[in-house]
Amino acid sequence: MTGPSLSFAAWRKSSHSGSSDNCVEVASPTRHVVAIRDSKSPHGLGLGLSPLQWRAFLDRVKDGVYGG
Repeated sequence: MTGPSLSFAAWRKSSHSGSSDNCVEVASPTRHVVAIRDSKSPHGLGLGLSPLQWRAFLDRVKDGVYGG
């Protein structure tokens, strides 16, 4: 199964990252997909999530589930 092409996606990272290269970048190539990737590997694989999955992930991050 293939998803939308991410080659022309408008990737962005959080302003909280500052000048750090150690962060996650996010793009929304379609309204049904939120793509994430490691900023240190921009030509590597990305992970596609549904908007509902993305919201659940963000909620867990805000709740401190993943540490940090």
